[in-house]
Amino acid sequence: MAETNFKEISDFISNELRLKTFPVAVRFLKDASEFPKKTRQPSVAMQKRVTICQAVTLARVYGWTVGLTREDLICVPAMIAFGFSGADDPPASLARLLCEVNFHDDEIQARKGIDSMNILDNDRFGAVVLAPLSKGLYEPDTVAIYGNPAQIMRMVQARVYQSGERLHGTFGGKVECSEYLIGPFTSQAPRIAIPGMGDRIFSMTQDDEMVFGLPGKDLAGLIKGLREAGNRIGARYPVTFYQNFQPDFPKPYKIMGDELGIL
Repeated sequence: MAETNFKEISDFISNELRLKTFPVAVRFLKDASEFPKKTRQPSVAMQKRVTICQAVTLARVYGWTVGLTREDLICVPAMIAFGFSGADDPPASLARLLCEVNFHDDEIQARKGIDSMNILDNDRFGAVVLAPLSKGLYEPDTVAIYGNPAQIMRMVQARVYQSGERLHGTFGGKVECSEYLIGPFTSQAPRIAIPGMGDRIFSMTQDDEMVFGLPGKDLAGLIKGLREAGNRIGARYPVTFYQNFQPDFPKPYKIMGDELGIL
């Protein structure tokens, strides 16, 4: 079987959608010994602990290969969600934290939201690596692609072209890294995510950016869908404006046009 050319795939997606940042390949690992060569761990390379969404930015904007272990991270809610906290009852700890910062009135409400989140069991994985998909360093568990709503729309069209099923996403406005990084891996289905507060405060995610996350195995289908979906009517990004009409102007323009004999 031919080896997957991830650079070719990434370049096609980036060019077809005119993306501003690199598609990010994510892989969940047993421990740091599985990091590819030249992986940067923030605690070593930067002498700092970071958030998971910062690591996404370092990969999608800087083009770094970033490796994360518990020692590299400082975002408590994400560490709980990714199984790095060692909490006896991770959902209960996260519910209590979200109540303490007033995202919920009580822990019963908080647990309702958390029960629909994507949370990894403690120590299921000891490390996560993120890198531009184009580097082709490993088979990704998840691929995260940032784009504006119109770019996300094209990826949704591409997916639906193949599956016929509408896409799903859950939206809570917080700890959304679990939705677009863990969700596609655990559900083995694409997810649409609206980045949360952490993404926007710490990783400089812009107001117009959303995320399309998909399992690595679905890349070939995404490419086919982007090529085929709506091609008979010219569907693409940027969406082409309709121009087959004659504009109408305010009355003074018409009077002047009549005076000059040009209308």
